[in-house]
Amino acid sequence: MTTTAPRYALRVACPSIRGVTAAIATYLSQSGCNISDSAQFDDADTGRYFMRISFQPQDGHTLGQLRDGFEPIADRFEANAEFFDEAEKKKVILMVSRFGHCLNDLLYRWRIGALPIDIVGVISNHMDYQRIVVNHDIPFHCIKVTRENKPEAEAKQMQIVEGSGAELVVLARYMQVLSDEMCRKMSGRIINIHHSFLPSFKGANPYKQAFERGVKLIGATSHYVTADLDEGPIIEQDIVRVTHAQSGEDYVSLGRDVESQVLARAIHAHIHGRVFINGNKTVVFPASPGSYASERMG
Repeated sequence: MTTTAPRYALRVACPSIRGVTAAIATYLSQSGCNISDSAQFDDADTGRYFMRISFQPQDGHTLGQLRDGFEPIADRFEANAEFFDEAEKKKVILMVSRFGHCLNDLLYRWRIGALPIDIVGVISNHMDYQRIVVNHDIPFHCIKVTRENKPEAEAKQMQIVEGSGAELVVLARYMQVLSDEMCRKMSGRIINIHHSFLPSFKGANPYKQAFERGVKLIGATSHYVTADLDEGPIIEQDIVRVTHAQSGEDYVSLGRDVESQVLARAIHAHIHGRVFINGNKTVVFPASPGSYASERMG
């Protein structure tokens, strides 16, 4: 019986030092690994080097053995290195308020396997989407948020995140501002979708702001959440063209599709380890071959 070798990946971020690419490739080769995909970026502005590499161990090395054996190289290059199994799905919590287009899109992509994640819960401050979530056999948590109970509500949210083992929180049009404390605690692990092409039109009602300015392009931005509202490192963006003939309501309707696509692409990049935070910006590598393939078509 033929068994397929697992497919692993390695993420490396370190100071830009000559020889790091060669050292990594040599280590994997000498460890009996076949490299199937590789991307790297040397940022001259920040002096930082980033690499993501997919490979298959052909000599029976385990992930733990490869990780342990890489430690001298990581020390030599002062590198943050992460080995992971590409087949292992990340646990994700979705948060939503009353706009459900992103939630519905993510549930569909999850259901057909186009977004290989494990949705371990949905948190909302309203009951609107309880039925659809429960019908997907996903735990639904309604936590009302007011100005008076915000600290207690957020503490309950964090209990759910930590209790579920969630590695990522996705704000799928969750219309509450998270506290500085939660942003710091979950740094690099909360992704938001903003219904505007940031850095323009931040805050509330961006489509109304865009309509009043008569813009000809509207869009959506997915970014990591930080304590500074709508200022987090940008992961993905896209746009749609509008004309003077569109109404403000048209802007909202056209924007929904863009928001859903941009958020899904940002999550896809994050869960596959393709995103590196680089100061106030990100490095986002292209998807590996086959990573967009669905388990089924419908």
